[in-house]
Amino acid sequence: MKKLEKRAIICMTLAAVLFFGLCVFIWRFVSDGAQWATFYANQSIYTDGRLSIGRIYDVNGTLLAENADGTVKYSDDETVRRATVHAVGDMDGNIATSAESAFKSRLVGYNLLTGTYSLTGRGNDITLTIDAEINRVAYEALAGRDGLVGVYNYETGEIICMVSSPGFDPADPPEVSPDDTSGLYINKFLSANLIPGSIFKLVTSAAAIEHVQGLDSWSYTCTGVSYINGEKVTCTAAHGTVDFESALAKSCNCAFADLTQRVGSTLMSEYVDKLGLTSSYDIDGIRNAKGAFSFPEDAPLNLAWAGIGQYNDQLNPCSMMVYMGAIARDGISVVPKLLHTSLSSVQETDRLIEEETAEKLTDMMKNNVISTYGEGNFPGLDIYAKSGTAEVYGKQPNAWFAGFIKNEDAPYAFIVCVENGGYGSSVAGPVANAVLQAIVSR
Repeated sequence: MKKLEKRAIICMTLAAVLFFGLCVFIWRFVSDGAQWATFYANQSIYTDGRLSIGRIYDVNGTLLAENADGTVKYSDDETVRRATVHAVGDMDGNIATSAESAFKSRLVGYNLLTGTYSLTGRGNDITLTIDAEINRVAYEALAGRDGLVGVYNYETGEIICMVSSPGFDPADPPEVSPDDTSGLYINKFLSANLIPGSIFKLVTSAAAIEHVQGLDSWSYTCTGVSYINGEKVTCTAAHGTVDFESALAKSCNCAFADLTQRVGSTLMSEYVDKLGLTSSYDIDGIRNAKGAFSFPEDAPLNLAWAGIGQYNDQLNPCSMMVYMGAIARDGISVVPKLLHTSLSSVQETDRLIEEETAEKLTDMMKNNVISTYGEGNFPGLDIYAKSGTAEVYGKQPNAWFAGFIKNEDAPYAFIVCVENGGYGSSVAGPVANAVLQAIVSR
């Protein structure tokens, strides 16, 4: 009898182990099946290690890439190929965030029932939200300079422009050495972290609006330099007495050093988290890079420079663009997306800033354009912006321009960076203008 009991226990244990293993397999099959099916050994969808099925189109139906027979047929236009390579991808899958890599299971038409089998044998077509012609304009506006341009519809979330430079022609890829540091395969809009310079003052401004008492009556007299514990914070000029609005318009470092110390390190840390700058967004399965910031409590000079957009600040451009969308949308933004479908829904972020804060920042950003950048430099655009000139050790500054437009039927937020380009509004501003003019005239 005891032997029967032992055997029964053993059988039940084995059955339990088998059942547990089956559950694990089913869970893995459901969660990882697409990855298994699109492994390079699957010869039904690969030829010579390259994806051989699936086509990629832009939002207007322009063919950007067609996989067939171990090669990729790209657009006939070389400039379009270069402008869209980081969004579309290259033949060898070097760009991890590209459609060829990130949307591989969609291209092969994978599903749980049929795997990668399709009646046509050519996989699926996918449509991206990007506009090839707008990307071409952005690429040409960068004029061979390193940098990035990102533009998205802050009401729908669709990324219409996503250009990263240096780029290359995927139809004639270059030979890249193992120690290459050019960032050729990096989509800087999604995957880079860069020193933001003065566009970060829009973050400090939000914290100041919501937490600094008496901000409406606050003023600062700038002599071109201020001292913190005997060390300097410098401005490009002596700005004289500025209030909050003119401090932002003149991008007064000394004034914002004062404001940052009034906000304090704890709140500054809270705000980069609150505004989504230290987290990443799920962009149809692609994750953008997380920013990194440091606001030391025991080093007021470093805290001041961090609030100005220098020190150890590392900003992801996509996340900052989403913040621009929040200002435009009364404090709540929309998560970006790269896949265009007729049934796609809009996913909103949490509330990033209060509605009154968004209204105040909107007014201040319009004042920046009127009083500093010049509305005549952006004809026909209802534009709200902030420039940045980020100091980079041993090199020319990075030029930034970020903001949004509120033209009828054109609700777009944007971010532009020209690396080592010089002064923000005079270098990055014209790039933004060229792209936005192309958008509103479509």
